[in-house]
Amino acid sequence: MKLTENFSLKSYNTFKIDVYAKYFTEFFSADDLSEILENRKQDHKMILGGGSNILFTKDFDGIILKNEIREISVVGEDDEYIYVMAGAGVNWQQFVMYCVSNNFGGVENLSLIPGNIGASPMQNIGAYGVEIKDVFYELEALHIEENSIEKFQNADCEFGYRESVFKKKYKGQFAILNVTFRLRKNPVFNISYGAIEHELTKMKVEKLSVKAVSDAVINIRRSKLPDPEVIGNAGSFFKNPEIESDRLKALAEKEPGMPSYKINDNTFKIPAGFLIEKCGWKGHRKGDTGCYEKQALVLVNYGQATGNEIYDLSGEIKQSVLEKFGIELEREVNVV
Repeated sequence: MKLTENFSLKSYNTFKIDVYAKYFTEFFSADDLSEILENRKQDHKMILGGGSNILFTKDFDGIILKNEIREISVVGEDDEYIYVMAGAGVNWQQFVMYCVSNNFGGVENLSLIPGNIGASPMQNIGAYGVEIKDVFYELEALHIEENSIEKFQNADCEFGYRESVFKKKYKGQFAILNVTFRLRKNPVFNISYGAIEHELTKMKVEKLSVKAVSDAVINIRRSKLPDPEVIGNAGSFFKNPEIESDRLKALAEKEPGMPSYKINDNTFKIPAGFLIEKCGWKGHRKGDTGCYEKQALVLVNYGQATGNEIYDLSGEIKQSVLEKFGIELEREVNVV
């Protein structure tokens, strides 16, 4: 185990916040992690993946354990499905491209989402009508205190909108080691959400394929979201709020053209970006922090912003949306 003291995390979080960890090390297998946990029992610990959904507001007074488990392998199949296991340290887009190149269907709508495999079930990541719960089969995770491996099936994860047991019920208790996905041999395409159909038409796609849908999603995301390598960000900073039909009707009367997506007969999802933009935040900049000019849902670090400055901006945005619409936004990004 190579342990580094006073380690800068600037290159390990997509906001590019320059904070330091008291200790930092990497692990490449379950045995590596188990040994580290046995030797560092007294340290405050945090597992770090791709750093794409985290906002550091201060130095970390403990040990950062960077997950570098990166294998991908087919572990089973039946008439309809192929089962693919990916290490938690695998880059999510790398995994999507592996599936696309093999014509495994199910994750093409999730193309270009930043982060690693380990965060995908933790956040129940989703985009364009697809969520991880739709393709998830099982995962293995190591219980940090007990230093033992447990398996979680789909139901065990209690998936919700950008939620799972790993975000609240078991927050900080497990290190995800690998995730197994159930993918279709004969893809079933979901192109009704957002601008996918329009983009496919623009691309002059005549026959749908996993690759065509993936390419369309990538084009859409690149057209409106900043590249974290260029501008520090963590993608969508807030969750899209869910409201009841009566409230939606009242809000729509005050704000004609308000978009909404039906969840069930009485519940609708409202784009948080729309609410934030209507409050005048889109393109707002103060110092080195602000709202991205093409998508108000994305808070950005233009260079030297601190985590606290970004957090404070998010608080101002939350307050203005609450005052204007009576809706309380919830941060999707994990604040440390």
